[in-house]
Amino acid sequence: MRHIPGAWQRTARGAGLLAPDGSSVPTIFAEMSALATATGALNLGQGFPDEDGPEAVRDAARSAISSGINQYAPGRGFPDLLAAVAEHQQRFYGIALDPQREVLVTVGATEALAATLLALVDSPDDEVVVFEPYYDSYAACVALSGAKLVTVPLRWPDFQPDLEQLASAVTDRTRVILVNDPHNPTGTVFSREVLDEVVRLAHQHDAIIVTDEVYEHLVFDGPHVPIATLPGAFERTVSISSGGKTFSLTGWKTGWVTGPADLVSVVLAVKQYLTYVGGSPFQPAIALGLRLPDAFFASVASEMAAKAALLGTGLRAAGFDVSTPAGSYFTVVDAAPLGATDADTFCRELPARAGVVGIPLTAFVTPEHRGDYATLVRFAACKRVEVLEDAVGRLAGMTFN
Repeated sequence: MRHIPGAWQRTARGAGLLAPDGSSVPTIFAEMSALATATGALNLGQGFPDEDGPEAVRDAARSAISSGINQYAPGRGFPDLLAAVAEHQQRFYGIALDPQREVLVTVGATEALAATLLALVDSPDDEVVVFEPYYDSYAACVALSGAKLVTVPLRWPDFQPDLEQLASAVTDRTRVILVNDPHNPTGTVFSREVLDEVVRLAHQHDAIIVTDEVYEHLVFDGPHVPIATLPGAFERTVSISSGGKTFSLTGWKTGWVTGPADLVSVVLAVKQYLTYVGGSPFQPAIALGLRLPDAFFASVASEMAAKAALLGTGLRAAGFDVSTPAGSYFTVVDAAPLGATDADTFCRELPARAGVVGIPLTAFVTPEHRGDYATLVRFAACKRVEVLEDAVGRLAGMTFN
């Protein structure tokens, strides 16, 4: 392969996608989804729903297209969506925002994260602290920004961090503490003690908190607690979310950043040169979604909790040790009781053995820590009930010949 220098190399290396010959390899999601297609296996690997979101929200997008909302949106987003995000934060969390200064619409939460890190990282000496395992784009974006990734381990089975390890990871070199709560890939919801310690450390070391809350309405036991609501947190917190997970419309890629005006403005300074703006017709539709009655948001959480319980019961019956998720789409299992010693190998063999696809948790960790998660596998519960029932039936009958 011809050697092409550039920032793509450190990005691919950060994501664990740089092959020994210097080429870029596909993500585990692309690989396992392709394997599902090739084998006819049920795809419980990639975290996207197989049902569309609320009809009223989809109708609003159709109406927007028909009524001519097809050109560029304003750089910060349409005023109605900015207002709807601010209303949502006030309604659910008591966070008062100026929609014109403290809200920014982005192309999904992934762009929001990239723009935020690129805006805030100032030097190769800067460090970004993340909880490991982590959503794979975190490592890629940190590497692209030029910062150093510092990880705090989350341990089976509850995946709460050790507070002493967290404290030792955050130093005066820490520019950003990145918190994903509810957490992908583990399904954990961080305790109040963990969130309080993040805020304390951010103040002590003058760090910015960046919080990814895309699963905010998928908490199974009680309401979500945004870190920005904790005492002393708001002024140094960039909060990120999106409509994709809440409304089962992941392909719409409509997200937002909220926080103090000065922090949101620096994110905008970078974001406007990435995508400029996202899809205009989706913005009024997501605004409508954010204003749906409380009953809708309660149903989103209860339905996902029921699916996670169904999946967990089936996984236990199949012989896995199962970590009970507190939120998100995901359930993590230990395949060691089934004889697994390497999750990568186990997941590549699983479609043939059982007709089901999962993702090895080793895809979400740094190379030096893969051994700590060697036999753990992530399954996604965000599928139709009949698909989950079929999947757990297949897993119960899997063979090991």
